Amino acid sequence: MRVPLLDLKAQYAAIKPELDRAVSEVMESQQFILGPRVQECEKAIAHYSACPYGVGVSSGTDALLICLMAEDIGPGDEVITTPYTFFATAGAIARVGARPVFVDIDPMTFNMDPMQIAPKVTARTRAIIPVHLFGQMADMCAVMDVAQRHRLIVIEDAAQAIGAEYGGRRAGSMGHYGCFSFFPSKNLGGAGDGGLVVTADKKRAERLMCLRAHGSKAKYRHTIIGGNFRLDALQAAIVSTKLAHLDEWTAARQRNARRYDELFHESGLNISDPARYARDKREYGTDPVTGRWETGMPHLYLPAVAANRHIFNQYIIRVSRRDQLRMSLHEKGIATEVYYPVPMHLQECFSYLGQPAGSFPESELASKETLALPVYPELSPSQAIYVVECVRDFLLA
Repeated sequence: MRVPLLDLKAQYAAIKPELDRAVSEVMESQQFILGPRVQECEKAIAHYSACPYGVGVSSGTDALLICLMAEDIGPGDEVITTPYTFFATAGAIARVGARPVFVDIDPMTFNMDPMQIAPKVTARTRAIIPVHLFGQMADMCAVMDVAQRHRLIVIEDAAQAIGAEYGGRRAGSMGHYGCFSFFPSKNLGGAGDGGLVVTADKKRAERLMCLRAHGSKAKYRHTIIGGNFRLDALQAAIVSTKLAHLDEWTAARQRNARRYDELFHESGLNISDPARYARDKREYGTDPVTGRWETGMPHLYLPAVAANRHIFNQYIIRVSRRDQLRMSLHEKGIATEVYYPVPMHLQECFSYLGQPAGSFPESELASKETLALPVYPELSPSQAIYVVECVRDFLLA
């Protein structure tokens, strides 16, 4: 049996007439940059995310970048974020000339440890970028509490979390800005790059719209220096069409995650609650030579659901000998992925920050032990059973 990490062909086949019609309408209009289809998409995503305003941009990366630009964050400023994320988060901070300041993660959720944020705030701190990793929101009440006390801007990196909820609030709606990505592999993906920023502030929305068009409100009249960050109409039409199916797909991902949980608990493996991971690490530790977990430590940890609505952009297990397991699964036709093998503070381009290995131990351990299993909506029960059987066979061998 073959099990891909994601099956976009199956998704396309299910809604092909709708998508083809949407694309055809854009082609017939010959209106490709911004325009009514983009405005429709902006309104729909903003409404879905419980925000008054949405501004379409060229990618999730540019969504982060344009928010930093909108707040005039630059050289001499610091922005607090996590080292356990996709490069775009820290990269956008560096691109405006600011300094990324990292906070280690909670090993249960892989999101920023809220207890470590306040000690990192200095007179230079301008913003916090929490990342809602793998489809689950960070502890936004704690983030917003620190931000309010220190008058900091909060930019939610919700690239993996559209529709996720925390305390009844949608991803993107709690900070000053919420940034989404429509990269094809996302839960709501386009047919190329695309992104969107939501905000509750009209003036911020207007500034974003100006910045995305080279700082121009009126054609050829530039009040500020912006960039070319516009969302094109073809991507907007595709995303708008897919949005009508997003809750259905999210429900399927959640069912697949629950099925995995049940199958793993029935597999005969020693499964533990992710909340116990830190304690188990202290109690059992790892062999310093092989890196394997000591006898008595659980075989694996399943994803923790700590927020109201986890949308499972990824289903992440935590195991010893992760790379060997991944190779074994590959040989049996099962695709997996490692998110992320090198934390930001250990990337060569951030060596100037002077944070060597050991600076953020939880992020570093997660980079060595986590593995994403297929959880896409079209995953069949028989495929899920096969995945669990293959994981079990490797871990019990």
